Amino acid sequence: MVSLIIRAYNEEKHIGRLLEGIKQQTVKNVDVILVDSGSTDSTVAIAESYGVRVVRIPSAEFTFGRSLNYGIREAKREFIVMASAHVYPVYPDWLETLLHPFQDDSVVLTYGKQRGPDFAKFSEQQIFHQWYPDVSKPKQETAFCNNANAAIRKSLWEKNNYDETLTGLEDLAWAKWATQQGHAIAYVAEAEIIHVHNETPQGVYNRYRREAMALRKIYPEAHFNFYDFLRLTTTNIFSDLWHAARERVLLKNISSIFWFRFMQFHGTRIGHRETSLITPQLRETFYYARERKGKDKRKRDVEPIKYE
Repeated sequence: MVSLIIRAYNEEKHIGRLLEGIKQQTVKNVDVILVDSGSTDSTVAIAESYGVRVVRIPSAEFTFGRSLNYGIREAKREFIVMASAHVYPVYPDWLETLLHPFQDDSVVLTYGKQRGPDFAKFSEQQIFHQWYPDVSKPKQETAFCNNANAAIRKSLWEKNNYDETLTGLEDLAWAKWATQQGHAIAYVAEAEIIHVHNETPQGVYNRYRREAMALRKIYPEAHFNFYDFLRLTTTNIFSDLWHAARERVLLKNISSIFWFRFMQFHGTRIGHRETSLITPQLRETFYYARERKGKDKRKRDVEPIKYE
């Protein structure tokens, strides 16, 4: 029924929980493929212990789009689910709900809700709540999506592979193309995963810098000047402070709110000023520098997966 592609590099801390969550899904007989880009830890061994097929891509050739293309070519099923190695599903019907919109032939891409773990930075949690609301949208107006928790039809991917030249946002580029062809995108709030980010300030800066570089290539008309940097940094810091105060968690989050939002928009500003040509130095910075809140109002009547 479904092939599931996982991109990974040195993810031994997280990959086991994701694979355990897949094992407990209501959808069975999942064709799981790990695309490994040169892990030096036990990532591959853990994956193989779960019976996962492993595809290797040289680290010097890695981009997000290329690694997905590697994996999808090996996939045996029409429906392709993509998951980051450092996510794990909350409910046993994650795959079932993520795939449900494909009953409508016009839907070619679905993506699900993301939340952070309890230790996630407060600002990161605010972004998750902003980007992934509690209410599903069967046919959304924009091309926004995220391949940390998404699914596509392989038959359409065969007409247009992921862009291998982008420094990120290969999912947005593909979704933009798909909507221009008249296809639909569905957001599925019930298909929830926990996305583990534990980045340093430099890691946050690098992530938003490379995504801004990619955005400029996808949308050449996009701009982000110094005024945008000041305005968005200030408004988001004050918004985070206000929400943290309301939730009575301000003191323990005040420092991270300031540095996270500064690095987020500083990285965005610098990325908008650069081209998306990847040098060997940028490749190491963006892909291999592995340094690695609000409450949901809606509750489901499905029992969550119990992880050890």
